[in-house]
Amino acid sequence: MDTDKHGLIGSFTAAPGRPPATGGAGQVSDQSGGSAGANPCPSVSIRGSTASVSPPGNVSRRAAFTLVEMMVGATLSGFILAGVLSTFLFMGRTGANIRNYSDMESQARRALEQFAQDVRQASAVSWTNDTTIVLTVDSASVTYAYASGSFTRRTTAGTSTLLSGITSFSFKAYSITGAEITGIGTTTTLASANLNTKQLQISLEAARSSTTVATATNTVLSARFILRNKRVTA
Repeated sequence: MDTDKHGLIGSFTAAPGRPPATGGAGQVSDQSGGSAGANPCPSVSIRGSTASVSPPGNVSRRAAFTLVEMMVGATLSGFILAGVLSTFLFMGRTGANIRNYSDMESQARRALEQFAQDVRQASAVSWTNDTTIVLTVDSASVTYAYASGSFTRRTTAGTSTLLSGITSFSFKAYSITGAEITGIGTTTTLASANLNTKQLQISLEAARSSTTVATATNTVLSARFILRNKRVTA
């Protein structure tokens, strides 16, 4: 043990089997003649009365997820993914239903506007059956008919489909007094219906369906359209 003038105490321990040798000016040498500064052993620093030895290398600790943390994260991710997927499907189905309703509404509105215009200008009506009528508009024949789920308008220029996807359809006829004319073609003859019809009304129900979406239905009941140019006696 060596003691300097500042009261610092240091101790040196020689390697087993190799006693330390002193080589001038208090320098510690090993048997191979080398100085202590060249020794690869851990360095010794003396501060006050405490000697600290620095480790030969810094060992870093790597952080990682535990199995429990991984399971919790996977479960939360599954719930979030399920919620996003459910929201996406709900929005898709809602959009499809809105599109179906919009399509039916626009077709029904155009069909009724066209039918109302022809009925108000018609000077005569001829019943073919309870779902087909022929209007005389400006000396030309305009045929309105329901068949195979479609409501059509036929003129000399051709046939156009006014509304499709119809599940039920009927014409309603009324006399000049407002009484409904029933049984056209059965209990009421076609000739009698042609003579007494003064008002016409359309009643129908349409439906639209899409994949994975519930069927959208639309019920239409038009107003009574008066044949203003048709002469009818009470």
